[in-house]
Amino acid sequence: MHRFFVPSESIVGETVALPEHVASQLSRVLRSRVGDEIIVLDGTGMEYVLKLDAVDKNQASGSILQKSPSEGEPSIAITLYQGILKADRFEFMLQKGTEVGITTFVPIDCQRTVSQNRPTPARYQRWRKIITEAAEQSRRGRIPVLHEAIDFEVACAQADGPSLIPWEEETTSGLKSALKSWTSGQPISSANIFIGPEGGFTSDEVELARERGITPVTLGKRILRAETAGVVAAAAVLYEMGELGG
Repeated sequence: MHRFFVPSESIVGETVALPEHVASQLSRVLRSRVGDEIIVLDGTGMEYVLKLDAVDKNQASGSILQKSPSEGEPSIAITLYQGILKADRFEFMLQKGTEVGITTFVPIDCQRTVSQNRPTPARYQRWRKIITEAAEQSRRGRIPVLHEAIDFEVACAQADGPSLIPWEEETTSGLKSALKSWTSGQPISSANIFIGPEGGFTSDEVELARERGITPVTLGKRILRAETAGVVAAAAVLYEMGELGG
């Protein structure tokens, strides 16, 4: 069934008034009809099976048949602090990161950030749309949060809990050993991953991160692109925590 996030206020009792953009997609793109069933999500982790009672290009509504917690959210909340990239690369990272299971995205302004890549308000709006669509497609129960960009130093100061900073110059500490140390103690509920922009982090930035308790790690002998590294690292964390079918 097709899935759509809707504002919580759209759900009143056992009925749901769908937003106009959802009504338009149902009628014009999916050719849905009265009686068809869809799933709507309120962004709190609950999902509702809905039977459509009315559908046209401007409005649609339905009756709730079933309500249940969404099973698409991981038990560990991963925040990805991602160095600002070119728009298309950042969009790729947001889409795939959402599919994998990242909970929060924080763009970070680093020493090697290209000034013209810094996001505009219109870009944030587009990015949130990409995240929402990816969350619907990948059966997430919540829409990942996208924060506005902050400086790298601020990001290091605010990161709370187990934190990693993959770096191509790191040679001694590997991702696998770092994750093993996380799982050897008490279960963790959150983690942070820091990824640089095109060109990566400077040695000064990595040293600052280390001083803040963020562990530099290597991702192996191959060099990953900036838009790929965070998705790979997040997938490794989720795998280690048993969130990828384990």
